[in-house]
Amino acid sequence: MKCFCEQQETYKLKIEGDVGADPIWCNQCGCNLDLEDIPISIELKRELSEWATKYGEWIDWDLDQIIVNGVERKEEHNRQGAYLTGKVELELRGKYKIKFSPSVM
Repeated sequence: MKCFCEQQETYKLKIEGDVGADPIWCNQCGCNLDLEDIPISIELKRELSEWATKYGEWIDWDLDQIIVNGVERKEEHNRQGAYLTGKVELELRGKYKIKFSPSVM
């Protein structure tokens, strides 16, 4: 994967949700990587993309506060993210070191 690291390529990836970003990042330089460039199945890309679009559903952005049942929704988002991270690890089979970064409040 091409990134902003000195060597311009990474084998250390991080799965993390964020507003308006693809869910895979370089775990060294923090570069947001294009999901289409990740050598995983189309189905898993779809699952990751769908998961990423749900990031922050536990926040009322206008009021900048957690919504009712927000903690539970965030925890479910983190469970799904950890599950998807395992699927990414299986598909990449040791080519990359994968880390999951859960959402915190």
